[in-house]
Amino acid sequence: MPDGFWGADIVSDALASWHMGRVIRAYRHHPWHGARPLPQEIVAGWLNVTQTQLSRIESGAPPRDLDKLVKWAQTLSIPEPLLWFKLPTERSSNDLSVPRAVTSAARFENPARSRMPSNVNGHALTEFEGDSDVSVMQAFRLADRQIGGGHLYPTVVSYLQTTVAPRLFGGTDDDRTLFTAASALTEMAGWMAHDAGQSLAAQQHFGRSLDLATIGGDFHLRAHIYASMSHLSIHAGKPSAAIDLARQGQQLLASGPPNPGLSARLLAMEARSLATLQQQKECSKALLHAEKALEKAASYTGSPWVSHFDEGSLASEAARCMRQVGALGEAEAQARQIISLRPSAHTRSRAFGQLLLITVLIAQDRPDEACSVGREVLDATESLSSYLVIEQLREVQDLLKPYRASRVVAEFLRRLHDVLRERVLLYRRLSADGFS
Repeated sequence: MPDGFWGADIVSDALASWHMGRVIRAYRHHPWHGARPLPQEIVAGWLNVTQTQLSRIESGAPPRDLDKLVKWAQTLSIPEPLLWFKLPTERSSNDLSVPRAVTSAARFENPARSRMPSNVNGHALTEFEGDSDVSVMQAFRLADRQIGGGHLYPTVVSYLQTTVAPRLFGGTDDDRTLFTAASALTEMAGWMAHDAGQSLAAQQHFGRSLDLATIGGDFHLRAHIYASMSHLSIHAGKPSAAIDLARQGQQLLASGPPNPGLSARLLAMEARSLATLQQQKECSKALLHAEKALEKAASYTGSPWVSHFDEGSLASEAARCMRQVGALGEAEAQARQIISLRPSAHTRSRAFGQLLLITVLIAQDRPDEACSVGREVLDATESLSSYLVIEQLREVQDLLKPYRASRVVAEFLRRLHDVLRERVLLYRRLSADGFS
């Protein structure tokens, strides 16, 4: 924890009450976490309880179960001298020593000591009980949707360094399975680095991930990584390289077991690149092929290491394609489709859809409507640490400036200016703590 965290009045008062529920609530509301408290559902995931249970713990009678008190204190890394009970001197060798999958890890000095949650936001992590690495990855992904790569990237790297890497050498794990796990987690770290604004680190992670996947022999994972590398090339303004990478992934996928969902993703990456090159006919053709492939996806079971590509994912790529080629009506329809398919729990992907819609509305000379959507984005993303969201909010700020004579736009721009200033300062603090 940062110096002074546990000495803050809000926390010290709660600790003095000998009520763990009040301590947890004070922890969530600590100013260090930003303008808004950490959501109950996030902290509930750390503590292996539901959001409803945590609400009762915080507002009800003091919990008396010592085993639970010890577990929760260890999860939150509360210093023992501040507690009203003793912690065990040794941890069981059977404990799963992994970092907390849903914490803002850049703020903690030793995230690797915490235990993996059994649920995040009410989602049980029981589908792959026999494979802890898969469960950890699923937990990270669930958390990433809500709080962003800026919080999670250092934790994923810590897990790779302290838990996965030592097992690659001289361990008893099945070598191919372990290399596949290392590849998938490294690829995920690349995405989180990208979301945190660390493009070079993302590129390095993707490259290492591809090497590990080749050793592991998972065709779907390798093709998935090519799609990720293609996406990164698009973001870097290298559409020709992105097309090559997407097609390499398609060729690789054709040589192994079919995966229509992954095929759709690779085709969508190709379409994005073609749109950037203003090859509208070829772009539309690639999107049509992606849509047809996605229709078959439900009939196939792919690699558990590959993230899901669904209708909302395709709508996101299609909306960007249509905006790029100037088909604003279709871009608006696709952007609204993203929002309808992404519930509020998918904070970042929903925000991306809304931000895309905002840019389309501005391009259609509808700034007041754009500001209405913008207010929703600012409210929903207060606890999100995503450099990409900050970057797109800045783009919205620039696009709206010509309309600042409007009272609605002027008011929104003032709020946006204040929000961006606060988030950039917080992001820099997280970066200094977590990326140094």
